[in-house]
Amino acid sequence: MSLDVPTALLERAEAGQVDDDEFVDCVRQSLPYAWTVVSDVAARVHTTTADYADHAVPPPSEAERGQLLRALASDAIRGGLERHFGVRLAFQNCHRVAAFRPAAVGGETYRRFVSPLAQLRNQSPELRDC
Repeated sequence: MSLDVPTALLERAEAGQVDDDEFVDCVRQSLPYAWTVVSDVAARVHTTTADYADHAVPPPSEAERGQLLRALASDAIRGGLERHFGVRLAFQNCHRVAAFRPAAVGGETYRRFVSPLAQLRNQSPELRDC
């Protein structure tokens, strides 16, 4: 299961009455490791002039790796995180997470990071941890 949804929130969702803040709070509570990683890269990119900040440390366990996979593989969760933090997220190799400034999306640095070449390079035996 991706999220631990409180009964009251689920009832509001079934009635079509959940706002983005409630959804993002559910993500924060359900996926604390993923939240920590994403909030860290988002904070760092907002305090620098670089196009992006990334986190490339393998998670401490499969449970934490699963949180990253669930958070970044879900369009709804990923989109909620991007809106909340004001960034575009990129994901490679089961644990490398980057937050890009919105203005950098579509630029050379972003295109290079999300390219097939970058993905293949991150599959080398030294970098692979999946």
